[in-house]
Order: sequence, then C-alpha cells, then structure tokens
Amino acid sequence: MAAAAKAALEPWQTAAPRKRSATRRPQRRELEARGHETEPEADTKIVLRRLREAENDLLISAFWSSAVESISRCLTEQLGQQKPPVKTLSEAFGNLHLDSPLGESDVAHASSPGEPLVSGTCRVKCVCYGIGNFATCITARTQLAFLLLFLDKCQTPRSHCWVYDPLFSPLEIAVLHTLGVTVLSENEEGKRSVCGEPTIFYMLHCGTALYNNLLWSNWSVDALSRMVIIGNSFRGLEERLLTRILQKNYPYIAKILEGLDEVEFPQTSEYMDTFNDTSVHWFPTQKLERLPRDLWMFQEEPDYQGCEDLEIIRKTTDPPTADMNPV
Repeated sequence: MAAAAKAALEPWQTAAPRKRSATRRPQRRELEARGHETEPEADTKIVLRRLREAENDLLISAFWSSAVESISRCLTEQLGQQKPPVKTLSEAFGNLHLDSPLGESDVAHASSPGEPLVSGTCRVKCVCYGIGNFATCITARTQLAFLLLFLDKCQTPRSHCWVYDPLFSPLEIAVLHTLGVTVLSENEEGKRSVCGEPTIFYMLHCGTALYNNLLWSNWSVDALSRMVIIGNSFRGLEERLLTRILQKNYPYIAKILEGLDEVEFPQTSEYMDTFNDTSVHWFPTQKLERLPRDLWMFQEEPDYQGCEDLEIIRKTTDPPTADMNPV
C-alpha cells in the first residue's frame, strides 16, 4: 500500500485540453470540476458511505437497468465467440437482481457471493483506468459506484479488477484496498495485454491515446476478440477528429473502426455528464477476420511526439513502463 501511495504522489503532467466546438465532449477534469463537493476529503468510513449512497441512487434509476442491458448484450456476444464458448453468462445474469443494493458487508468483503459468472479458467476480468478523485468528486464517485455494482452483477471477484489513476490520494487508495480491488502502482499508459483471457476495460472519459495504446498492446484477432471496452465512443472520435489527425496520431483506433461493434450508453438527464459520450465496444471475430491481412502487420509502438492535443497522463521523469504481466 505504501508503494501505491508513493506512486500516486509522483509528479505528473497533462497536455493542454483539445480545442473543439461548443458541442465537444467534456474532458475528465472538467467533469470532475462540475461534480466537486464543497467539503474536503473525509475519512474512509464517510467515503464508503457516500459510495453506498451513489450505488443506491443508481440501482433505483432507469439508467442502471438500461446500461446493464447494453453491456450484457455485448458481453453475451463477445463471450459466445470464445473457443470453447462461455455458456454461463446469460444464466448468471438471469440469477442476479437489479434492485438489490449493496449492504455494509458487501463493501467490507472483497469477493462477491454466489456462483461465478463463468466457469473454469475463463473468468472475466476487469481493468479500470482514469476513474478520478472519487472521494471529493461526485461524477467520479458515481462512475466508481457503477463499476462496483457491475462487478457484483457479473459476479467478478473484486480482486480480479485492477484500477489506476495517478490522481488517487492516499485516502482513495486506502478506500480501494478496503473495497477489495487491486490498485496498480505503475502507470501502464494503457499498455496492458489481455493475455488470452476475457477482459473488460472500464475507461470513462480517458484520453484518446490511452485507447490507442490499449489497442496496440492487443493488436491481433485473438486478443481483440477477448476485449470489451467501456469508454469514449470510437464513432464519436471518428466524427470529431479530422481523418488525417486520427490516422496519424491514433492509427490503431483508425484501423479498427471497421472491426468493432459499438453500443451507446443510455442518456438520461440525471447522469448526462457522468456517462456522456460513453459506449460499449467489442470486436466480433468475423469482422476482424475480414480486415486486410496486412493491417495486422503494422505493430509499431505509438509515439506521440509532436502531438499537440495529447490527452494522456504521463510521467515527467522516468520513461514510461508497461506492466505486461498477465492480469
């Protein structure tokens, strides 16, 4: 825990936000500013109580059931294409209840009760990047509450969820450890391989380079077919960025647009800022196999030198290190 806290206090920098039209997607820092509370960080118990309140608010909302339905549909398709296919997903979803808020014991214990989502070694894992300062930001807290509820919904043990944000305070790291998730101590910059296992990446309002790095780290039909990305709409990126900018700065996003399926998150007035421009992305094997073969030959590591609108948090001292160990 001490190493994680030290990593959270290291110097970081972000590039200037991209200039767009009035209808552009708000940046993560802007959303946090809108949702910032007046009171300072409290103690662990108070943060956990606020998280439970955010969970309860989500569970009684129409947004929660609709969003879970969208993710479930994509996961069912994604896991169904695995070899051998995962057969227990729809049954697991059917056995769970959308209207059951988490009790104190659920927060105190890391793992979720009941039968696991998938059997054997093919267990769905989760990686979360860029959740923000949930102890003081309502938007970030709601996003984390959604993630915790979804882990329990999938019956994914919280120890199988890896989270990272260089903005985490020591208090937030302590809360995350209490919740039972695994806090990464190194900035991977999104360069994490699925290592042959079904993995959900939860990356709301992250920088475009982070998604590009993630795709590069999994640039094969087999790896991409095992991924689900919940984050900024790739179609929205295609619409907002000039084609030449997208192809030059974020080539892996540009190349994969014809090989993915995207389902938009529902939009409600209550959670408009919290989950705006968010979609569920998955990569059907049939679509990937129809892409040109030479597309997979391009595997150059992304280099964002000269990229003026870079939206990724990077170290200012040592060169970035990527933890490519199995998750």
